[in-house]
Amino acid sequence: MARRADVAVVGAGAAGLYAALCAAREQATVALVSATPLAQTASYWAQGGLAAALAAADSAERHCRDTELAGRGLVRRSAAQVLAREAPQCVHDLQDLGVRFDADRFGRLALGLEGGHSVRRVVHAGGSATGRRVVRQLSALAAADARITVLERQRAGALWRADGRCGGLVCEDGEVIAAGAVVIATGGAAALWARTTNPPGSQGIGLLLAHAAGARLADLELLQFHPTAVIGVRGREGFLVTEAIRGEGATLHDSNGERFVDELLPRDEVSRAIQARLEQSGQRSVGLDMRMIDPARFPNVVASLREVGLDPARELIPVAPAAHYMMGGILTDLNARSTLAGLYAVGESSCTGLHGANRLASNSLSECFVFARRAVADALAEPASARARADPSEQELARLRSSSPPGPADRQTREALWRQAGIERTREGLEELLRAAHPLVRMIASCALARTESRGAHQRRDHPELDPSLDHRHVVVEPDGETSWQTWM
Repeated sequence: MARRADVAVVGAGAAGLYAALCAAREQATVALVSATPLAQTASYWAQGGLAAALAAADSAERHCRDTELAGRGLVRRSAAQVLAREAPQCVHDLQDLGVRFDADRFGRLALGLEGGHSVRRVVHAGGSATGRRVVRQLSALAAADARITVLERQRAGALWRADGRCGGLVCEDGEVIAAGAVVIATGGAAALWARTTNPPGSQGIGLLLAHAAGARLADLELLQFHPTAVIGVRGREGFLVTEAIRGEGATLHDSNGERFVDELLPRDEVSRAIQARLEQSGQRSVGLDMRMIDPARFPNVVASLREVGLDPARELIPVAPAAHYMMGGILTDLNARSTLAGLYAVGESSCTGLHGANRLASNSLSECFVFARRAVADALAEPASARARADPSEQELARLRSSSPPGPADRQTREALWRQAGIERTREGLEELLRAAHPLVRMIASCALARTESRGAHQRRDHPELDPSLDHRHVVVEPDGETSWQTWM
């Protein structure tokens, strides 16, 4: 007998929790599937904030323009317009749900400045503890809501189709959840790369579940590298030092002590500048100087660094780029609908075209909330007859229970992905990845091979120039694994 819910949400990070709470507010029943205990997801560690046009000198149009400039000619303007227009509403809704954002001495929201933004528009909670504060509050609300059934330490093993739409999911322990709509909110795949800011579980499981069920993926070649991740420090390898610290005046220095880049350029430019300086010097890291920053502004970053013997008030912090955020994912429309009816994707597991070839800092948390709310509203607006929750047949159930997504990529595969699909790529290296055992690695390589240009986070040494004919052109992975092109204006 299947467990029944109006909405099943897979993943309990910021996007999944908010989707569950939005559905519950509409009196819908929700099954929330979380591979970890609540408040231990990747979102918990997010140091960035929420980008929203809240200042008097700001506007949705300006936010949209900054997003498009950062995205290097690949941003879907309609998605950027939706985000810029609706992000302020989501900030206010989170406040109504009990999230306390940082304020100035007059009680107004304290807005931070980050790379690629033309004005201060980033809302934080606890300095660099935004993810922790938001996820902790939303987790408490979800756990207390009688309409939300939380299935902790549970993993989705497969999605099933019924009458041409997603009918629900089967968990790895065999439990069946029949749902009127399924929302994938499992995060991205940056942990497939050997050097990463992400926790080990961020290896694209939601993308593989959706693709196996027949949904299209897109833009898998577009993986953002964060410029300032700690390197060479046992216990803190890949620890992200938030961009907000550079927004408050921290600077980057090479081995000669010289500044070599405008620290508030978009992330792709700063990452490439650091990588070039490392190749010139033969060093493994550059130095982040945050000695002029008040430690009380970013308590969790300072505490984490001091735990491993680094004192940011006295010394430069060794940093280098690391895989951080996947702009690609499950192809969705502006209501988070995938190409399989009844299946939605939100947060980093989705690809609306919002981020283009280079995500604007702190747009990702805003995206989680804007599109999670849209996903639930769209799903619950469908007629009840279209959302019938039928059990899978015994034959189908046996097949689903015997199938499961691939396990984590091994160290050798992750090292190969970092080496051949890192900040710079070549045709020969990408073709080597086509032989990888992990299916998502092969799809990433196929997309990167198709994009024969350098644009934003995707840099080809054998195609070093941007190709204007590929503006607004996106690589799509079809259900059979072949790639095609779509134009999103």
